[in-house]
Amino acid sequence: MLEQNVRPGWRTEPEIDAERQRFLRERLAIQPDVNQGIYPFKGVKLTRADVEWLLVTHEDGRGPVDWDDEKQRGRLGLDLRGADLRHVDLHGLPLARIHGGLVRREWSHATPEQREAAALHLEGADLSEAHLEGAILRGAHLQSATLRKASLRDAILYRANMRNAYLREAHLERASLIAANLEGVYLRKVHLERADLRNAFFDGVSSLEESTLSSPELGCVAIADVQWGDLNLSLIDWRQVRILGDEYKARQKTRRGVTKDRATQLDDYRDAVRANRQLANAMRGQGMNEEAVPFAYRAQVLQRKVLWLQVLWGAEPGQNDVSKRSLRQRLKDVWQRVRYFSSYVFSLFLDGLAGYGYKPGRSLMIYLFVIAAFSVCYATLGHLSAREALIFSVTSFHGRGFLPGPFTLASPVTALAALEAVIGLFIEISFIATFTQRFFGR
Repeated sequence: MLEQNVRPGWRTEPEIDAERQRFLRERLAIQPDVNQGIYPFKGVKLTRADVEWLLVTHEDGRGPVDWDDEKQRGRLGLDLRGADLRHVDLHGLPLARIHGGLVRREWSHATPEQREAAALHLEGADLSEAHLEGAILRGAHLQSATLRKASLRDAILYRANMRNAYLREAHLERASLIAANLEGVYLRKVHLERADLRNAFFDGVSSLEESTLSSPELGCVAIADVQWGDLNLSLIDWRQVRILGDEYKARQKTRRGVTKDRATQLDDYRDAVRANRQLANAMRGQGMNEEAVPFAYRAQVLQRKVLWLQVLWGAEPGQNDVSKRSLRQRLKDVWQRVRYFSSYVFSLFLDGLAGYGYKPGRSLMIYLFVIAAFSVCYATLGHLSAREALIFSVTSFHGRGFLPGPFTLASPVTALAALEAVIGLFIEISFIATFTQRFFGR
């Protein structure tokens, strides 16, 4: 509890008068009603002095939520739903866990009008160096707001309108920015480790220059279905990214403490495939072919994981009651699983052979291995010298093996040469695919 005779360092405004205090107490007494759109400060224009007084008196004088104290992270901050804080100077204020929008369960059942009624208005507000950790700002209005060096760790900014906001050096670790409007947002040197940017949208004015997207401790940002617009992706150091947050999320067996069902696991892996593929395509569109390679490759590897899950669970893993299916449906399911397994095996073969065209070194190693292995066989069975066996193996590999040369058609050496020619045909096709994929991005 804050002592009344100790003035916190973040208090910069004079104490509000008794009449204003009485008004704010009356507003605090109002019981929120989501259905009716009733909130204590809905439509009320608040000043910094008002917010400072509300923070000091929050929860009968206990004061604002201290995010650094893990025991307090379960507390709820000020209920400012629907309040008008446009263009207010709120820099440096401890606003952790403020309630500036509907929570998840309320949002999912609310109408657009009810969601808008609860949205906090912070257009043009100065929130520089403010503490907004864990803030509930779902659908909030933050257009042209200044959040330089603000801490928004674990904040909920789902569908928040942040158009033209200034967030240089802000901390958004683990923040939810799903479907947020980030057009024109300045995000230079921002920390986005483990943040969720799925379905968010940028434009050519947005900037992520020198931003941190991943760290060994927290992981990487999730970006499935992000609308990159004309955002310059070359200004981001993609070498820091080992795996995208979408893949990390797919690997987890639980979500919000609950074990994920099969359908959810499959959907998560599909999201991870899409995230990597979309990023690779966006990079190629900006001429970043080399930077796109790791993400294009990860998309193929994850797609193989999807195929394997479909082999195990079927195309629709949520339908597990086999007894209620007709014979035709069961046969169709078996056939689909056979197809998925065939695709999985072929995908595994392409990965081992050439890394789906992104790892040409594998093809070279296999080429040398096949040549060497068949050379040993020719030297042993055909009683050839090492030099002769090597030459015979190279010519057989490239198709000459169909001509028996000094050996009869019944000779086991001829059979081996024909086999090597067939294997060589597949590897040469792989070489062509590798060259095309690697250097032309096809």
